Amino acid sequence: MARGDTPTHTQAAQTLLIVDDERSIRFGIGEWARDAGFQALEAASGREALDRLRDQSVDIVVLDLRLGDMDGLQVLKRLREEDANVPIIMLSAHATFDHVVQAVKSGAFWFLPKPLDTEQLAALVDRALENARLKREVELHRRERSQPLIGESAGLKRALQRLEKAGRSGTATVLIQGETGSGKGLLARYLHAHSARAKGPFVELNCSAIPEQLLESELYGHEKGAFTDAKRFRKGLFELSDGGTLFLDEIGEMTPGLQAKLLHVLETRTFRRVGGAHDITVDVRVIAATHRDLPRAVAENRFREDLYFRLNVVPIEVPALRERRDDIPALCGHFIAHFCRELGRPAATLHPAALKALVDYPWPGNVREVKNVIERVVLLEAEDEIRLEHLPPEVHRQKSAATGGEAFPAGVVRPLAEIEKLAIEHALRVCDGNKTRAAQLLGISRQTLRTKLKDYSLGDDTEEGAETA
Repeated sequence: MARGDTPTHTQAAQTLLIVDDERSIRFGIGEWARDAGFQALEAASGREALDRLRDQSVDIVVLDLRLGDMDGLQVLKRLREEDANVPIIMLSAHATFDHVVQAVKSGAFWFLPKPLDTEQLAALVDRALENARLKREVELHRRERSQPLIGESAGLKRALQRLEKAGRSGTATVLIQGETGSGKGLLARYLHAHSARAKGPFVELNCSAIPEQLLESELYGHEKGAFTDAKRFRKGLFELSDGGTLFLDEIGEMTPGLQAKLLHVLETRTFRRVGGAHDITVDVRVIAATHRDLPRAVAENRFREDLYFRLNVVPIEVPALRERRDDIPALCGHFIAHFCRELGRPAATLHPAALKALVDYPWPGNVREVKNVIERVVLLEAEDEIRLEHLPPEVHRQKSAATGGEAFPAGVVRPLAEIEKLAIEHALRVCDGNKTRAAQLLGISRQTLRTKLKDYSLGDDTEEGAETA
């Protein structure tokens, strides 16, 4: 293809920004970068570099120490403020040892002397990008350690076995179905880690947590000026997960228009940014998850049948925690040790009566509720031993209706409004006050829940801002 021709398809490539006031240096590094498969961007000044970083996503920066308008170290600090994770390699023909030390302390990956050796640059760029990737993996593993896949129940083992088989294919879409809080996100990360894509990025998005008008931009990115608030170019999550895995949680909340676009991307592996003119091709495995009954949603014309079949190539069912009670002691032990460690004290023991109550409780919020309850108890109640009285009332007083428990005492009929109030209070505790999620679990609208909170005088009925669903 001749220089200046416009491709019809653009393969997602890593972007290298060259910041140097010498045109010949920018040209030389740019030629090397393009030959090496990078998208090369150039900036002749510090201000232009900052504008570039605001307008377009950048994977790595090569920055000269001396620029016409700004000191390179000043530019380094400003670039770090714009993007704390992008690796930056400094260049200079006159750098002193103090310059090197100051640059590294300010966040530079390393220093290279001029005149530039492109073989040295190539090796350093590879190391910098690999270092950035490892940092992302370490952060991912740190998050995973706080909520691992714990349990030996038959249902969990079946789900893991299917995931390991799915990992043999690098492209097959997977649909994980299960109740809220049952660990669908953890299973998605497990699949990614046990697949050929493990070295690629793992990117996740909760489709119910993003307003409809922003979800398309979040997935596919946008060009600068594509809409009112699009003040800079932005890559979407499909581009950011190129070569890896994109996990779309709560896929059942996606609107029909976006469902159609997602189906097209799954079938063609191509899309256009919002406001873009060219197709972009990516290599991404999609894992979707939902707590909704998608076959029912299909029957009711709320979810596209063709998209359901396209997502459901490998179906995985996550059992609810009440269906694998044998895993509860191990989960409680893990979270007790985790939160005690965070507080810097020895792990507390669990009294047998407290353990029995935890095992008997139905856990409507699943593993997430276990984590929340144990965190609260360790932080506020227990010291050396967690006893029955330390547990929340809904756990240590919970009995089934069949045995005449406290919720429905034998021979006593409670007013319906009282039962409804108890259900709302319990849902809010399970969801840590998240009204959007509580309304979903209760099967009512967000506005209906707000009205009932006001009717029952249950706390603040104002909007919480951006809730995490």
